[in-house]
Parts: sequence; C-alpha cells; structure tokens
Amino acid sequence: MHTILLAAGRGERMRPLTDHMPKPLLAAGGRPLIEYQLLGLARAGIRRVAINLFHFGEMIRETLGDGSRFGLEIIYSPEPSLLDTGGGIIQALPLIEGDAFIVANADVWTDFDYAGLHPVDGGQTLAHLLLAPNPDANPGGDFHLLPDGRLANKAVAGAQKLTFAGISVMHRKLFAGLAAEPLSVVPLLRAAMAEGRVSGEKFTGGWMDIGTPERLQALHRRLAGRKKRSGRATAHSVNRP
Repeated sequence: MHTILLAAGRGERMRPLTDHMPKPLLAAGGRPLIEYQLLGLARAGIRRVAINLFHFGEMIRETLGDGSRFGLEIIYSPEPSLLDTGGGIIQALPLIEGDAFIVANADVWTDFDYAGLHPVDGGQTLAHLLLAPNPDANPGGDFHLLPDGRLANKAVAGAQKLTFAGISVMHRKLFAGLAAEPLSVVPLLRAAMAEGRVSGEKFTGGWMDIGTPERLQALHRRLAGRKKRSGRATAHSVNRP
C-alpha cells in the first residue's frame, strides 16, 4: 500500500517552537519526528509516501527531498490554504495508487510495525484504525472497540473506549464525491462507524502523540533512556567471558 502522511498542521499547541519551524521537523532523540514515521514505513516495505504541506511546508520538502535516503519515493501535496485532515487526504489521493492506503500523522512517534496493516475492501470496511490505551492527555478516549473488532461512536457492553493513534488504513470510497476543501476526516469516520463499516485494533506497544513541548521533551527522555539501555546491553555482551 501507498501512504499519505499528514504534515500540514500549524502546531498551535507547540508554540513557540512552531513559530519558525513546522511541527514534523521538531527533533527528539536527535531526529525530526517525521523521520521516525518514514523509517518505520520503509522498514515495512512501503515505497511511496505522499506528504501534505502547508505550515512552513517548503522546509519539510527541503529537509526530506525525494525520499531516496530513506528508501522511499516521497511526493508532496502543497495546500494553498489549510485543508484539514479530510481535505488534505482528498487532495493527495491522485498522487498515490491503489484503492486502499495508509494514513498516518507525521507528529506521532511509535514502534508499531506497519507491515501488520492490510488493505480494507471498501465494502464491509471503509477504514481500519489503530487504537492505543488512553494517555493522560486524552483520558476519555475517542472510539469504542467492540469485541468483534468493529468500532462504534457509543458505548456498548464489552467495548473498550480507546484513543485513535493517528494511524489507519482507508479506502477511496470513504471520500467518494467529496471535493478537496477544508474538512476533518473524523465526521466521515463517525458516519462510517454508524453503518458498522470501520474496524480497529488495540496497540499496546510504544506510542506517543507529540502534541505539546512537554510531550516532545518526554519523548526525548524516553529515547535517551532506550539508547542508554541499548549501550549497556551491548557493553555487557562484549565484556561477557
């Protein structure tokens, strides 16, 4: 599958860091946030990624180039005005191939294996969402995951209310007949959920939505801790008798 990576937002909650830089280029662990996503996609064998651009978009294009250093083909979808998530996806659709495609937020950090995602059929299922346990920043969650793997807007017996992780597979039919104008994808997903046409899965591995400077620093500390533990493990292995 090809991928649409959403990177156009202004990052208002990240100010003043985003006053002079786009949010996806903010760094943690010595690497811009968006690069973690690109590397994860490349490891899963994905080869074409369309990135939408608005806020300091040219800085993203100049930093990432054509994607060859990541083993990817990157193409860009600049927006003359901010189109929000739904409008941004619709505008980028001509740049990718296939009826089903991955959509991911550029400002999410995760160790999720994208190879585990599979196309949706566009009939019974218009979208498949990755869900995470509710973080402190979103204790109430977003959507209800039912025991049969479907998602619902309302509470149902046996369902878990979890947080949308900003990673999904969508089908072109979800956007049928819609123009590339400012539009959130959330109402489209909720309408499809009401028809029972959205599935989901719970992911309990490493995941963080980097929405504030404090969370960016928390990710930096997390990655630094990983690096230290990895270094200690390597040293122990080398020095083992």
